[in-house]
Amino acid sequence: MAQLTPVTTVRIGDHLPLLDLLPDNKPLSWVRSGEGLVAWGSYATTKVSGKDRFEKARAWWHQHLEKFSISNSVHGSGTGPILFTSFSFDREDESILVIPEVIVGSKAGKSWVTWIGEKPQPTLSHSAPTFAPNTFSFQAGSLSETDWKKRVAQAITRIETLDVDKVVLARDIRAIASHPIEPRAILRHLAQHYPSTWVFAVDGLVGATPELLLRLSRGMVTSRILAGTIPKTGDDQKDLALAASLARSSKDLEEHEYAVLSVAHALEPFCSSTNVPESPFVLHLANVMHLATDVTGALIESAQHIDAFALLNNLHPSAAVCGTPRNRAFDIIEEIEGMKRGRYAGPVGWIDASGDGELGIALRAGHIKNNEVRIFAGCGIVAGSNPEKELEESNAKMLAMRSALM
Repeated sequence: MAQLTPVTTVRIGDHLPLLDLLPDNKPLSWVRSGEGLVAWGSYATTKVSGKDRFEKARAWWHQHLEKFSISNSVHGSGTGPILFTSFSFDREDESILVIPEVIVGSKAGKSWVTWIGEKPQPTLSHSAPTFAPNTFSFQAGSLSETDWKKRVAQAITRIETLDVDKVVLARDIRAIASHPIEPRAILRHLAQHYPSTWVFAVDGLVGATPELLLRLSRGMVTSRILAGTIPKTGDDQKDLALAASLARSSKDLEEHEYAVLSVAHALEPFCSSTNVPESPFVLHLANVMHLATDVTGALIESAQHIDAFALLNNLHPSAAVCGTPRNRAFDIIEEIEGMKRGRYAGPVGWIDASGDGELGIALRAGHIKNNEVRIFAGCGIVAGSNPEKELEESNAKMLAMRSALM
C-alpha cells in the first residue's frame, strides 16, 4: 500500500495580516476585510476544460484527497487541505486547479496554518514588503471603445427582435508595464480600497470581486447577486441621490431581477428551502454602486452529498455575467462580443476536503502575463440600455484595477 502524504492543520493564535504573509512566487488569495485564506507553493496543479470541467475538477481533487493523511485540530470550513480554483467563463477554455503546499487562514480573530508533507510547521513572516514603483501605459484591448459601443447596439437589436431579455457584453484594455508586475502590490491596494470585496489571486488572475457566486458551509448556501450599476461621483450628497435613483430605475431593476431569478432557479433543485428577498439593497463600493441581493438556502438533507462542484455546475454562468435565457444569451456573446474572456467572469475561490467552499465571480479583474495585464469589465444589456452609458459603466468598473496599478 502506498504511503499517505501527511496534511497538518494547527491553530496559530491571533489574527494575522494575511496578505503580508504572501511570498512573491505565484501567490494565492481569497481575502475579504482581512479574513479568508492565502496560500503558496504548488503541491499539485492541473488544467481542465470541456462541458464536464466541474466533474473533472472534483475527480482530480478527490484523487489527491485519497492520498492524504489529514490531521486537523482546528476543523470547520476552510481548514485542512484546500483546492484553489479559477474556472473559465467558456467551457472550452482552460480552468486552473491548484493544491498549495502552505495555506494560512483567518476568521473571527483566530488564525491557522495547513501544510502538506513531512516538513516542520512553516515559519510565517508578516513584515509588510515594499514594492518598487512601476509605470503603465494603457492601450485598447480586443476592440476600440467605438467598436464596442457598436457591439452593444447590436445586442440591443437582438434583444428587441429575438426572444432574449438580457445579454452581458464584456470588454478589455491592456496595461503595459515598464517592469515585472507585482501581484502582491495589486492585492494590497485592492484590499485597502475595496475592503467589502473578495480579493483574489489564482495563477495570474487577480481582482476584487463584489459578487459571491456561492458560499457553502455545513449545509447552508449563500449567493450574493449584483446587477444594475451606477458610477459614484465622490460627492456624498450626490451619491445618495444616485443610489436612490438606482433603486428606482426600471431598467436596472429589470436587469437585477433576471440575475436573481437565474440563481434562485439554479439552487432550487438542491435546497429544501430558499430565501429570496423581495427587493435589492444598494451596495456602495469605492467606485460604483450596485443593486445587490443575498439569496440563501438550506440543502436537502436526504439527498446524496451535495458539494460546491455540483452547485457550480448549475450556477455558472449566471444571468449576471451571461444573460437571460442563458443559452441564447451565450450564443449572442459568442457571436458579437469580439474577445475571449478566459477566466474572467468565471468562478474563482476555494473548496475544502468536505466539499464546502467560497467562490466568487472573477470580476473587477486583470490577467497578468509577463509585463502586461489585461483588465476586464462587463455590462448587462437590456432593451433600455444606451451604448454610451454602458461604456461609462464599464470604465467605472475598470477603475478598481486601473487604480491598483498606479
